[in-house]
Amino acid sequence: MRETSIFDNGAALSGAEADALFDASFAGARSVLLAVSGGPDSTALLALAAEWAGTGEARPALFVATVDHGLRAQSSVEAASVAALSARFGLPHGRLFAPIDGALPGVEARARDARYAALCRHAADLGADAFATAHTLDDQAETVLMRLAAGSGPGGLAAMRPSALKGDLIHLRPFLDIPKARLLACLRERGLGWAEDDMNGDRRFARARLRAARRTLAREGLTARRLGRLARRLARVEDALEEATAQAAAEHLRVEGARCVIGPAAAALPDEIRLRLLGQAIERAGGGRMRLERLERLAGRVFCEPSGVGTLAGARVAWNSGGTVVVAPAPPRRAHGARTSAEL
Repeated sequence: MRETSIFDNGAALSGAEADALFDASFAGARSVLLAVSGGPDSTALLALAAEWAGTGEARPALFVATVDHGLRAQSSVEAASVAALSARFGLPHGRLFAPIDGALPGVEARARDARYAALCRHAADLGADAFATAHTLDDQAETVLMRLAAGSGPGGLAAMRPSALKGDLIHLRPFLDIPKARLLACLRERGLGWAEDDMNGDRRFARARLRAARRTLAREGLTARRLGRLARRLARVEDALEEATAQAAAEHLRVEGARCVIGPAAAALPDEIRLRLLGQAIERAGGGRMRLERLERLAGRVFCEPSGVGTLAGARVAWNSGGTVVVAPAPPRRAHGARTSAEL
């Protein structure tokens, strides 16, 4: 029998459903900055959150911001439309400039980083303790697929969380279990228009290609709902593994200034916990980014070879036959032909 859910259709969210979403997502927040680009999802976030905030007591103050990367000529018009809609709901609006060069590679990742940085700065200036984005179940499904294609582990496949710490702020995603179709229905029901970003359909970007393949994937069972469920299950797994790793670190990881020492008793830990413990030590000592497959390769040496030395993500990892692993900052790389002071 096919599963059913109140979120499983394309009808507009009822008032009770919207209230339940925001009651749960915004609980405990004093003030929330809504990130609104003018697209359909974020326009629905603005409208539904404003309606919710205006119908109850002791609800957080809401602010609205539009981040302009300067990538499209129409961005100023879209920001003005969001400002007008915000004023209609009685909410203050800010236009945040975060320009990036669209000609350089990695434009999506750079835009995302710049956007979040601008939102966090503006939220801090406003005294807000949280900001909200309008990521939907469709976005979550695409994120799972992208991370699967990139070879992510459980942490990556857990994808986006309904709430997550972003510095001193909480990043809220109230629509993460809601299909985009339901938000579109909410806008049509209210007679609200929205802007369409041409980049969303640009096949140069992986997310757009996956979006175009959604119908084919759904016919094979990879529906947005099932991918969203996978993310929730892996989030549970990730939380359990992180807790187990924290316990292992308390017992087996010793921090000595800039270096970390993993004791020999860690060899009895499950492989995944040992891997994470090593990764935690490397992150502390080196501070660089590491790919999971490179960490796995190094862990294979550390826990299988009797002794040796390796480097990863700015850290030097040395282990001996007694089972002790020492992780310290790697010495700076020297230019070709140059000699370090120890060699002179």
